[in-house]
Amino acid sequence: MKQYRGFLIDLDGTIYRGAEPIPAGKRFIKRLQDNRVPFLLLTNNSTRTPQMVVDHLEHNFGIHVTPDNVYTSAMATADYLAGQQASGPLTVYPIGERGLKEALFQRGFKYDDVHPDYVVVGLDRDVTYHKFAVATLAVRRGAQLIGTNADSNLPSEWGMIPSAGSLVTFMEYATQTKAQYIGKPEPQIMDVAVKRLGCPRESLAIIGDNYMTDIKAGINAQVDQILVYTGLSTPELVAAQPVAPTWEVQSLDEVPVNSHA
Repeated sequence: MKQYRGFLIDLDGTIYRGAEPIPAGKRFIKRLQDNRVPFLLLTNNSTRTPQMVVDHLEHNFGIHVTPDNVYTSAMATADYLAGQQASGPLTVYPIGERGLKEALFQRGFKYDDVHPDYVVVGLDRDVTYHKFAVATLAVRRGAQLIGTNADSNLPSEWGMIPSAGSLVTFMEYATQTKAQYIGKPEPQIMDVAVKRLGCPRESLAIIGDNYMTDIKAGINAQVDQILVYTGLSTPELVAAQPVAPTWEVQSLDEVPVNSHA
């Protein structure tokens, strides 16, 4: 396998599965840190703030990183919408959890549940019919529908549970409107992540368990991909795709790490 100078690393299904650790994931992060290889934890999960991701990794898996190592689909969504701001604060109606709401409101967006500029939908494990109804009416009044990411499922200790993409699809069906997605495999999140990492694109690899998000993100962004079979995608699914990942591994122990000191 090629030696890479930096890595974009998925979390769910790659470093852990719900509350279940993936030991090779912890070992891989430690090897990167020991060899001073830059990495960014690039997650489509919009529910946690960067600090919450750091605390979750430390307290539950003994993995020690900093908020600077984290870039979420919620952050990418806030970055994208901030770039659309012409004059005055934009208004949003979010369906999501703390990670999404903080990312939006810390950037100065204002809450509006009647005539928002954007309805932003991420994973919300307490979503209700009322939230969907408010969001649907807002889109029908002219709000633009934004999805943090298109993931259909999220790996957990119970199995594959619904993720943000399933909620966005509900909204698309209810409004007869196509959402604009921000997270993997879209270019918005990848372009900013590559810039944050500060390495040439050709020297990077994205690592993940989901062909439809992680691997397609790399293909779309012209970044090498490493598919690890510890989460969602199966060899049968991957074999049926028109473009194969750059590399396929059973464990992150198979990915070499060179010193970047």
